Amino acid sequence: MILRLLGVVYAVAFLVALDQVIPLIGSNGLLPVGNYLDEVALSLGSRNAGFWRLPSIFWFGHSDSTLLVVAWIGFVLACIVICGFANAPLLFLLWMLYMSFVHVGQDWYGYGWEIQLLETGFLAIFLCPLFDARPFPRRPPPFFIIVLLRWLACRIMLGAGLIKLRNDSLWLNGTALYYHFETQPIPGPLSRWFHFLPHPILKAGTWFNFLAELVAPLFVFWPRTTRHVAGIVIVLFQFTIILSGNLSFLNWLTIVPALACFDDGFWSKVLPRPLVQRAEAAIGLSEDSRPMIVTSYVITLVIGSLSILPVFNMLSSRQVMNTSFEPFDLVNTYGAFGWVGRERLNVVFEGTSDTVPGDSAHWKEYPYKGLPVALDKRPPQIAPYHLRFDWQMWFAAMADAGDYPWTLSLTDKLLHNDPLAIQLFASNPFPGKPPRYVRAILYRYSFLPSANKEGKWWKREQLAIWLPALSANDPRLP
Repeated sequence: MILRLLGVVYAVAFLVALDQVIPLIGSNGLLPVGNYLDEVALSLGSRNAGFWRLPSIFWFGHSDSTLLVVAWIGFVLACIVICGFANAPLLFLLWMLYMSFVHVGQDWYGYGWEIQLLETGFLAIFLCPLFDARPFPRRPPPFFIIVLLRWLACRIMLGAGLIKLRNDSLWLNGTALYYHFETQPIPGPLSRWFHFLPHPILKAGTWFNFLAELVAPLFVFWPRTTRHVAGIVIVLFQFTIILSGNLSFLNWLTIVPALACFDDGFWSKVLPRPLVQRAEAAIGLSEDSRPMIVTSYVITLVIGSLSILPVFNMLSSRQVMNTSFEPFDLVNTYGAFGWVGRERLNVVFEGTSDTVPGDSAHWKEYPYKGLPVALDKRPPQIAPYHLRFDWQMWFAAMADAGDYPWTLSLTDKLLHNDPLAIQLFASNPFPGKPPRYVRAILYRYSFLPSANKEGKWWKREQLAIWLPALSANDPRLP
């Protein structure tokens, strides 16, 4: 169950790369990987030093074709794991390929679930025999690796809970969910329903959040029944988040190590009987592998020693979240929504073919794939897929355009109807001829109750011009 769900997450992650990596970090992307690797090598003194600081196979070649081939290989291997076939070399290759994207992905791969996938994927390597890739191999998974997965689940949840306690009074007073469903990065189809729930229910949801993140993790190492209850609480909590928004594959990935809380006796009551019978037959024929067991001891010592800094960080009053302490991202510190926004800000790009780019010009909006633009459009269901560009624009709305210089490159590409840049949006409002000017407006968006007469989902208020109107020959463009 752990390996198959991990295969699903890997498949989605590589599918996202197939779809988005070229417009984002390709040779003509918003943040070209070649430029980034040159800057890292210059900063560290050599490409060799750069490789050991940010291990990635793309140091040896990073053409657009190479990026796509690596993503295709990862996707195909992940599908093989979904089908139940996995061994240590296959999972090692998945881990290495995805790490290669994470370490060169820059802004687009700077999310906590990227290093969480790497840490989970690394542990999964040692669940499997070295060569036997059958769904029910003769070698059982080492118990110590199962324990390490529980340790990962414990750190993920505790890190998320503690950062909330330390960073935002809204969590402490139980009102965080009054705002979260509206202001989260990409709302989903049910987000408005959650947002307008009665406040007592939303407060209860906040306390359930702390139950799942601060209490349940403490019991993942306890005896069977207590551990099962802790695992159920963690998994149910992840499903409530899945229903209420679009947090990429984060919640599905968090469920993976939580499954280590459940033993075969639990799964025998949940899974189809034919599958249970095959598993029981495999258990009867299984033989422990001494090399696998010894390896699991070594990995446990490594993970234990590397856990020291993350644990100190988690206990520190200056806790940071989603940070790695070594180049291979083997043991990391996690956290989510340590701060909840009180209002939803959104940057909307607009273009016009008019000769004078004033407010009286006829501006057409570029619709995002996930972020709200049109007021009458229901938020889409995106997760577990991840819209990397939309997420970065959610962050950008809380800062200035100067903090995100790649938005100037994006503007230049929109002024030339660059197909890769257009691919990042839901549609092109200028399909025949590129606009004469492009600008970006900062809005405040708010949910409207479902009973409003116009049938709209959102209302909005213009706050400022986030990026002034620019033409293709503007010297401010790259």
